[in-house]
Amino acid sequence: MITESKHGLVRAMGLWDVILFNIAAVLGPRWVATAAHTGPSSIGLWLTAAVLFFLPSSLVIVELATRFPKVGGIYAWTHEAFGPFHGFVSGWAYWTYSIVYFPALLNASVAMSAYMGGPKFAYLAENKNFVMVGSLAILALAVGMNIVGVRIGKWLENAGAIGTYVPLVLLVVFGAWFATRFGMTTHISAHSLGMTVNWGTINYWSQIAFAFSGLEVICFMSEEIRDPEKTFPRGIFGAAIAIVTIYVLGTVGTLAILHPGQVDIRAGAIQALTTAAGQFGLAWIAIIVAALLAVGNIGGVGATVAGVARVPFAAGIDRYMPKAFGKIHPTWRTPWVAMLVQGGAAAVLLIISQIGGTDATSAYQILVDATTILYFISFLYMFLAVIRMRHREDRGRPGQTLIPGGTVGVWICGLLGLAITILAIVISLIPPNDIEGSRTMFEVKVVGICVLLIVSGLVLYWRKGLREAVETR
Repeated sequence: MITESKHGLVRAMGLWDVILFNIAAVLGPRWVATAAHTGPSSIGLWLTAAVLFFLPSSLVIVELATRFPKVGGIYAWTHEAFGPFHGFVSGWAYWTYSIVYFPALLNASVAMSAYMGGPKFAYLAENKNFVMVGSLAILALAVGMNIVGVRIGKWLENAGAIGTYVPLVLLVVFGAWFATRFGMTTHISAHSLGMTVNWGTINYWSQIAFAFSGLEVICFMSEEIRDPEKTFPRGIFGAAIAIVTIYVLGTVGTLAILHPGQVDIRAGAIQALTTAAGQFGLAWIAIIVAALLAVGNIGGVGATVAGVARVPFAAGIDRYMPKAFGKIHPTWRTPWVAMLVQGGAAAVLLIISQIGGTDATSAYQILVDATTILYFISFLYMFLAVIRMRHREDRGRPGQTLIPGGTVGVWICGLLGLAITILAIVISLIPPNDIEGSRTMFEVKVVGICVLLIVSGLVLYWRKGLREAVETR
């Protein structure tokens, strides 16, 4: 049965919708490529990040989502713990991260789609005009489908989850087949799995942590989930297990087919599949897989559009952003203004990122690092919020799924999450060795994007304060 929430949003998503939404929001073939590019040590890094970051963050998200099943997610949780200013900063950082995230995700999506025409069209992955036009088209489709309603938009995310997961399963199968037939291209041993500090590749460590992010996105849509207290824990933990498994096995499959230095950090998964399929005379499979990955990436964009747009929607209701953001469409019952502004801003940044002498790979890396920093600012607030509210009287009420271990468990999960989050932010500022051009300019662009977006949010917040002061005179 479909019901309506107190803000007029429609409760149209069940358990499998939540599981598939989480897979679409979190799982990314480009992160498998990034991991494989760093070599066998990334496998150990995947497992370490799963234990020290993904598990604690999942437990924190489930507790906060079931204690405060409110539209806005991290924005609402931070507001509860630290008040309106910090709530706004966390929500603004999260919303603006998506504006930077879309161009990076779309860049990788279009690079993978180039393989739909077969290996002879792979060169288009480096063509900036092809990447820009294709990215704008995907963005428009994702925004449009989510504006017309969650009952329609959820099918884009569901298809995206399947379109992402199936190709990675095929990558695992082809990797095993290739290793059996020709031997492992990349030698993997107990020694090579150990993590080694290399300043040329440490930048990619933060991306491994970021690859495990996104389970909180569905929580922004609490008022569109049927029975959220029960659905959230099952949907989040079920998706988490599937995601960790395929990340590790997908990386092994890629390394079975390619050397780390051969792996494109954006399209390495389809690149490996294309190579293996060609060896077995099955090149047509790679074309089908490229089409599936294109659908998967569109679903990933759709999931982010759908979830993150609820942050400015909630802030619009609270009047911290222009009140138009708090409006829902009279027919489709979605925060359409927030989605349009989000998509439009992402389109502008996408075009800017492709202008000038920056090559496609460097432009992609700049956007990824800026995304990671903005995103993890809000995660700092999330981990601090669960620690801050550990002794509140409302903790432990019926229907809540709490972090195991009581107060000690909260401290462990909160501090682990904070440590990994701070580390990810710091190492995002260290350019990888394979970036072309000035390393200083790379850092300037990353920091500049972050500062510009954060300051613009503070201006909006202070504008609201000035407006209220004038109205009360």
